[in-house]
Amino acid sequence: MNAEIVAVGTELLLGQIANTNAQFLSEQLAEIGVNVYYHTVVGDNPKRLERAIVQAQERADLIIFTGGLGPTKDDLTKETIAKHLGRKLISDEAALQTIISYFQKTGRVMTENNKKQALVVEGAKVLPNEHGMAPGMFLKIDTSHYMLLPGPPHEMQPMFRKYGRPAVLDQLEAKERIESRVLRYFGIGEAQLAEEIDDILETQSNPTVAPLAGDNEVTVRITARHQSEDEAVLMIDEMEKRVNERVGEHFYGYGDTSLMRELLKVLEGKNLTIAAAESLTGGLFQSDMTAVTGVSTMLIGGIVCYSNQSKLKLCNVKEDTINNHGVVSEQCAVELAENVRELLGTDIGISFTGVAGPDSLEGHPAGTIWIGISLKDKPTKAFLLNLAGSRNGNRKRTVQYGCYYLLRELKN
Repeated sequence: MNAEIVAVGTELLLGQIANTNAQFLSEQLAEIGVNVYYHTVVGDNPKRLERAIVQAQERADLIIFTGGLGPTKDDLTKETIAKHLGRKLISDEAALQTIISYFQKTGRVMTENNKKQALVVEGAKVLPNEHGMAPGMFLKIDTSHYMLLPGPPHEMQPMFRKYGRPAVLDQLEAKERIESRVLRYFGIGEAQLAEEIDDILETQSNPTVAPLAGDNEVTVRITARHQSEDEAVLMIDEMEKRVNERVGEHFYGYGDTSLMRELLKVLEGKNLTIAAAESLTGGLFQSDMTAVTGVSTMLIGGIVCYSNQSKLKLCNVKEDTINNHGVVSEQCAVELAENVRELLGTDIGISFTGVAGPDSLEGHPAGTIWIGISLKDKPTKAFLLNLAGSRNGNRKRTVQYGCYYLLRELKN
């Protein structure tokens, strides 16, 4: 089955809101083996929407419309589709009662135009809206399938998950299991990763392998189809092994995880505590860590030592170290990591010092950064980064690299 997603709303064309619905639906459809070849955005204009429908019918078996189901005059999606298909609009009693109940509960006056939201295309399967008022619809005419969904994501997403996705699955001829797994990589670019597995990408069929650049990292989605769920999982296992034979050094986790979450899992599993000395990151490492619940047993505290004076007085960095090597140095990073660990009595000390930018410091260009890692009873290590990007981008990537390097050290 091939699908096209048609988003309706002039506000999308004006850039007032982003078309996140298309992204969500594409991900959902990919998981069940439906190919999405086109995204279309059309304004609140019946003639242009009519042309978009005709075009979509020529290239898709399933057309999913989002938006334009509300009570106002410019909400014209179902009117235009009904007219195009030669169907009437009829009032759905269950939807109407939901709308009436909503206004009664909220103590608001229900205007006549709100009844418009209960109108559905004749012959359509109604998709209940449990988070709003306008119901969705699904209908099949000959070999074409049409689905109408509300525009607000908080209404559309749960509706599609609970009612829309099963309706599509019922129409698929092949009752195959579609299983997928997302692998996460850091410290390698999308282009380099794709080059490392180029022969796999060139010959893929089932399972499929799709790399995607993310927020300073790369994800790889492996998707397999088989009538047996167990067999599909085995196919994914085998493909994951092939991929990680090439780029496994950079692999750190699955699904919606992050470097920080994976680091915290290891710290909790090993019952380790950590303290941080942060110069250029200004507390960002600790902020990201405390954004995750349950870190109080792991993060003991830290010091934001932005100035040279604070490095000397709060973190006990030797004056000779700063005079002879500077704060942008391996020696300074090592002392910061060791000293913060000893000052706060933790198992791990981590430090961040360097040049966020945009100006240079001590003759070092922006993006020159040292990360120090001190583990109890092990030699302290320092890692040099040479980043290119904005000031805040460099700070964010520095924190990610800190998590990445510490994860590697703890797993060795």
